Amino acid sequence: MLGKILLTLAVIVIAFFFVRQRDMKNRTDSARPKTRTALPKTPKAQEDNTLSADLRLGAYMFLVLVIGIGIALYYFQWQDDHSILTVRLHREGQARPIEYQIYKYHLAERSFTTLDGILVTVASSERMEVEGL
Repeated sequence: MLGKILLTLAVIVIAFFFVRQRDMKNRTDSARPKTRTALPKTPKAQEDNTLSADLRLGAYMFLVLVIGIGIALYYFQWQDDHSILTVRLHREGQARPIEYQIYKYHLAERSFTTLDGILVTVASSERMEVEGL
């Protein structure tokens, strides 16, 4: 997940510098003296500038929205993975099952790690019961 976030940030930074470089090039081209006299800005040109500013604001708002949703989804996934489950192992010949407390992300198909850091592998003769999923 961290790799996806870093890749997304790298793409955003590269796109930012690309757009910035293009804008700087346009500014230097427009700063050169022209042989013709500059006409006063028409309402159409002012509308284009306003539209450009609105589109830029919309792009930034969309970017903030996407990043916010990504952060929220990452937090909810982390919160779900750190929920505590109770695992009961039923063995043949024992009347009472053995209980363990584990984090959800430590649960594998035939093994798990307890909150105390003990790695437990479930034998084929044992039955595993998970409570709290």
